[in-house]
Amino acid sequence: MSTPNPTGWRPTAPSTLETTAVTTTTGNRALMLEEPLLFEIGNRNQTGVDFDPVKSGASRLGGLDRNGLDLPGLSEPETVRHYTRLSRQNYAIDLGLFPLGSCTMKHNPRLNEKVARLPGFGDIHPLQPQETVQGALQCINELAFWLIDLTGMHGVAMSPKAGAHGELCGLLCIRAALEARGDAREVVLVPESAHGTNPATAAFCGYRVEDIPATKDGRVDLGALKARLGPDVAAVMITNPNTCGLFEPDMKAISDAVHAAGAFVYCDGANFNAIVGKVRPGDLGVDAMHINLHKTFSTPHGGGGPGSGPVVLSEALAPFGPLPFAAKYPDGSYRLIEEESAGEEHPRTFGRMTAFHGQMGMFTRALTYILSHGADGLRQVAEDSVLNANYILRSLEDVLDAPFAHSGPCMHEAIFSDKGFAEGLSTIDVAKGLIDEGFHPMTMYFPLVVHGAMLVEPTETESKAGLDQFIAALRSIAERARAGDESLKAAPVFAPRRRLDETQAARKPVLSYNHPAPDGSSTGLGAHFGGG
Repeated sequence: MSTPNPTGWRPTAPSTLETTAVTTTTGNRALMLEEPLLFEIGNRNQTGVDFDPVKSGASRLGGLDRNGLDLPGLSEPETVRHYTRLSRQNYAIDLGLFPLGSCTMKHNPRLNEKVARLPGFGDIHPLQPQETVQGALQCINELAFWLIDLTGMHGVAMSPKAGAHGELCGLLCIRAALEARGDAREVVLVPESAHGTNPATAAFCGYRVEDIPATKDGRVDLGALKARLGPDVAAVMITNPNTCGLFEPDMKAISDAVHAAGAFVYCDGANFNAIVGKVRPGDLGVDAMHINLHKTFSTPHGGGGPGSGPVVLSEALAPFGPLPFAAKYPDGSYRLIEEESAGEEHPRTFGRMTAFHGQMGMFTRALTYILSHGADGLRQVAEDSVLNANYILRSLEDVLDAPFAHSGPCMHEAIFSDKGFAEGLSTIDVAKGLIDEGFHPMTMYFPLVVHGAMLVEPTETESKAGLDQFIAALRSIAERARAGDESLKAAPVFAPRRRLDETQAARKPVLSYNHPAPDGSSTGLGAHFGGG
């Protein structure tokens, strides 16, 4: 399938690399502005704001006070321009497609942001008296209701902060349930197609982790799973849809086998976006599942937070869920049950995971998203995300190896490999080539079950025209990789910075700035990052 310009868009970037030879006095390239470090802009001998001299007195820090911060002095315009210029060198969902696989980096409706900033949501404090935050507690309680309804589960813990924290919550519920019946089990089974945080969380909880192999179709080997189940297995942690972008059709059979062995089923809900409104995990026998609100319900994702990972629980595990939780009383008021001594409220809780109730901003955004979409809209979210992923898969399978294309339609993400590339070229070269085309690279080398993996999740918010442009760009780079185009090794060429030695940067990071010596030499950050 060849689609050089499927929607009439015209690539304007030159076909050669001649522009790289053009130099400017400033280092700027039109509106792509070269930006040095703060230390290279500012003067250490001045400040951007005048302060009255500080009267010195005896320090009460016992010799632990810091002297000589050695920070550059910048005026307000210099500071604002510095960070604005840096932001122009970053990629964001408001600039274009973010194809990170298994991350669901989709557009965040601005309505969500408006609601999250309303008085009573955006300006409250977790230590306010509960009678002054009744609306916020009602928001938490109502969101909890809809999460239970969408998943077909019995209860939900709202306080976990994100995916791995939610996994920890679910496993602690499982451990509490096992301890309550005097059952000391020590093994957690994790399929090869699960998310990488699953075995890490299980190990953190003190369990011994064992792998369950995948079939050639990229799904859990049901026979191998049944053969390993026994009295020492506490739980199975399964991702569905899995990290290969495939739905597990044997999910109910898996759950039945696990339950028959006396164990529990934990489902990683990071990919719930692909099945929301279509499938209820509770109907498949799931006992615990975290939901990444910052993925499925389009709240901000990336940049280190904020995150939110409520955990829905089956009837067997709900009594062991953590504190606090919001409850509605017969008189119509709401209360946050947060004292571990509240035995009559939640006597079997495993305790508290966080200081407060969770991420209020994420709750308001997620509830806004759910209510504004409605049942039919949420179903369309899942349908369109799956449609877009399959459109990418089938549009590129003739030029990129798609190891599970024979397994039928994918779910929310399409997976490719570097099989078929010319010798010396690999996934990293394709990813860097995408940067030159103006796209953020896809997820690389994950999952590990696929050599040279390239995992692409377009989400439901991308238009066909946007997908066609991405497909054309990736197709052209894949063709170059198959043909042995060595110029890909130099990519990215048009980015503010060229390809870094990522191994060296990870092993020997330079974390402090050393000012140039009198002879002009430097061994600090300027020397490592100042050049193109």
